[in-house]
Amino acid sequence: MKKTVINYLLLLVAALVAVFSVWGPEALAVYKDKTILNAINTQTTEEGEKGYRYQLTAGERLYILSQCLNRQSQPESEQNALTRTEEVEVQELEGAYAFVVNHQGPSGREITDEEIYATCNRMLEDLKQAGILPDTVMDVSAGAYDAVLYSAIDVLEPRNNVAVWKVSLSTSQKNANKANRLLDVYLDADTGKPYEFYVRTQLSWEEVDPDAVIRAWCDYMGLGEPEGYETNNPLLETTPYYQKYVVRGNGEERTIVTIGFYEGINELFIKISK
Repeated sequence: MKKTVINYLLLLVAALVAVFSVWGPEALAVYKDKTILNAINTQTTEEGEKGYRYQLTAGERLYILSQCLNRQSQPESEQNALTRTEEVEVQELEGAYAFVVNHQGPSGREITDEEIYATCNRMLEDLKQAGILPDTVMDVSAGAYDAVLYSAIDVLEPRNNVAVWKVSLSTSQKNANKANRLLDVYLDADTGKPYEFYVRTQLSWEEVDPDAVIRAWCDYMGLGEPEGYETNNPLLETTPYYQKYVVRGNGEERTIVTIGFYEGINELFIKISK
């Protein structure tokens, strides 16, 4: 009798195991779903975007734009374009950078199409106040100038990008008097400050103090103290009247900035490309 009871118990256990093996996993899954669905669950994860810099310093923005300009052939000063020859690179270019037209237009934080000319005129006034430009330089206007929004992008870290407006004397102004006029400028689309410009003035090179100009420009741009840059390369510029400087970022970034002058047409420029 005792043996029969044991056999029945063994059969019952075996039956229960068989039933659980069929229905158990599904029942557990339903129970787990009920604990997850219609409930808020939090989970701590490692930050996966530490490699991106959301806020770029002024030096980093300058460096990114300079690298992009070194890799493209946008129209520049009329005199510089006419006399340009194939140049030896100042420095070995590393990384991947792109300078492209921003077809999407300004975002909410950037200077708009309607604001760009007024912003450019405020910038000119600031440069005059800083002693970088003479008071004779005239304002810009929508009818005489063209404005195009560009994006300068570090392709390997695309969130490291700089939006810039290029404001240029319109090519339709073929017979326009260019004396005391801004010809080209790259403006930061967030701050309205000029990274690079070409302007006709009444000054001669002897009246320009490059050291004072670069210090005033760096101070205005929020950059560090500039350092002199000496080179024996005669192909760097198409004019003998220039002085080069190095502006450093927070890391390894360094940008070569040129203060230059074209005699005869009295064209003063600051540039960060080649």
